[in-house]
Amino acid sequence: MYKTLLVSSAIALASLSTGAFAQSSTVTGAAGGAVTGAVVGGPIGAAVGGVAGAIAGTAIDPPPHEVVTYVQEQPVPPATVVVSDPVVVGEPIPSDVQVITVPDHPRYAYAIINNQRVIIEPHTHKVVEVVQ
Repeated sequence: MYKTLLVSSAIALASLSTGAFAQSSTVTGAAGGAVTGAVVGGPIGAAVGGVAGAIAGTAIDPPPHEVVTYVQEQPVPPATVVVSDPVVVGEPIPSDVQVITVPDHPRYAYAIINNQRVIIEPHTHKVVEVVQ
């Protein structure tokens, strides 16, 4: 009985809180993970699921379509940057790589690294997307 009540409460709480916290992917991820964990593993599963959901909820959101299109249409400079480490989404590129801010979208910049177009967060130099 206690397990059924706990699961019902968690589901009700998540359905109420998801709309209220739609702007925060971390809270939504935590709430969703907690509900899933509670259904599968009870109270301990709720705690573990909440942590896993919070981690998944902090993933980098993909850039808007306009940003990707803009980066795809830019000409490739004669000399591109070459780095020895692989370019990985979520990881920073070397700070000495010069990035070009995307007009009308200052949250994004790009660079051509290892002959790949890479969309970057200009303040952190984290890779947001590698454009194919």
